[in-house]
Amino acid sequence: MNNHGLVTRLREQLGDAAVLTDTDVTDAYSRDMMPLAASGKPLAVVLPSDVEGVQAVVKACAEFEVPIVPRGAGSGLSGAANAIDGCVVLVLTKLDQIVEIDEGNRLAVVQPGVVNLDFRNAVEKHGLFYPPDPSSYDWCTIGGNLSTNAGGLCCVKYGVTTDSVLGLEVVLADGSLLKTGRRTVKGVAGYDLARLFVGSEGTLGVITQATVALKPLPQLPSTLVAAFNSTEAAGEAVARVVREGLVPSLMEIMDATSIKAAEAYLKTDLGTSSDCKALLLAQSDSGGEVARKELAVLEQICVDCGADLAYATEDLEEGKMLLQARRVVLTALEMYGVWLTDDVCVPRTRIAELIAGCERISEEVGLRIAVVGHAGDGNMHPTIVYAPDSEDEFARARVAFDAILDVALSLGGTVTGEHGIGRIKREWLAKEIGEVGIAVHRQIKQALDPKNLFNPGSMFSL
Repeated sequence: MNNHGLVTRLREQLGDAAVLTDTDVTDAYSRDMMPLAASGKPLAVVLPSDVEGVQAVVKACAEFEVPIVPRGAGSGLSGAANAIDGCVVLVLTKLDQIVEIDEGNRLAVVQPGVVNLDFRNAVEKHGLFYPPDPSSYDWCTIGGNLSTNAGGLCCVKYGVTTDSVLGLEVVLADGSLLKTGRRTVKGVAGYDLARLFVGSEGTLGVITQATVALKPLPQLPSTLVAAFNSTEAAGEAVARVVREGLVPSLMEIMDATSIKAAEAYLKTDLGTSSDCKALLLAQSDSGGEVARKELAVLEQICVDCGADLAYATEDLEEGKMLLQARRVVLTALEMYGVWLTDDVCVPRTRIAELIAGCERISEEVGLRIAVVGHAGDGNMHPTIVYAPDSEDEFARARVAFDAILDVALSLGGTVTGEHGIGRIKREWLAKEIGEVGIAVHRQIKQALDPKNLFNPGSMFSL
């Protein structure tokens, strides 16, 4: 079929303003934030404003057999939202309504184009809390979070996106609307289809609405910082926290490279000694005496494990200042070049080994590698810095990226904790889950998307 006929059809159904074909405009929608992932030239970028518009796009693309790449804000770090040549990029940012906030049942119904931070602020006005908080939460969308099963700093206590999902509405390959899940606390009727679509990176359907569980608004957090002169000591402290059953609302780790970058960027001294190798930051949102006791135990564990510094505070502004050091690391690394962040998860007892592995890789490739991550769940983000105008350094960064994935697997970990597989880790997914696992993925894909039109090439190939 003539694909220009598809563009005409889409304009007839959605209006001219919702169908973009100017390459100067469409190029801006052709890729996410991952520099390693290839991207193509889309036939068109479409921005429907309602579910019926999404269904119309899917039906038209099915008729013309044109691939669809669903996209949110483009904040992803795996290439999962990258266009392929001749596709339609389906942008969901105009589906941006918070449909309902049900205080009595502590749930909300939300469309995929709602920005994570806007949603969190909206439910907070009702004394409620939506836990998933990716680092890009001030501009990433709920739909993108659902697509990649995003996490964030609070995962140690509250879990990743899927742990908050009760139900979904999804447009399937034939344009029909699947409603799956529930609004109740419990429910085991049929397969758990909602969890199947969360994290599927747009390869099985297009999520147009989600029903999510909310938590009571936590107490204001108290904060602990602890500095160690060895990563092994910091790793032992994390393992002790886990063994003793403590569940802080946040527990982050920074290696020496990250600490130095943050200090230089903030133009401040974090209070660590010159030979500090690792910094732990933890918070408790339990409030009052419970939080004080929790942090007291955390502080004692750090001291027992050899911390040179262990300091706890209930002062909110002081806590924000301490946590800022963790949040600015990626920005701080831009002082030295551009960054390429990896995303792996290892058993919490092996965090120190991963950091040591990254130090070895840094020496081998001759590039700066900083490691920060969510120590509470073992999800680490080694970040490689390279010169933007050096093809040689970019090639070495790619080597380092893959070497880090190899180390993670060797430690009993996984190649992604929250960013997803996308277009850069397909071969690594196959290594991790094996031939049978890939075969099952393909069978599910074939059942739900027999023409392979939904985001083909993301996660795995048919």
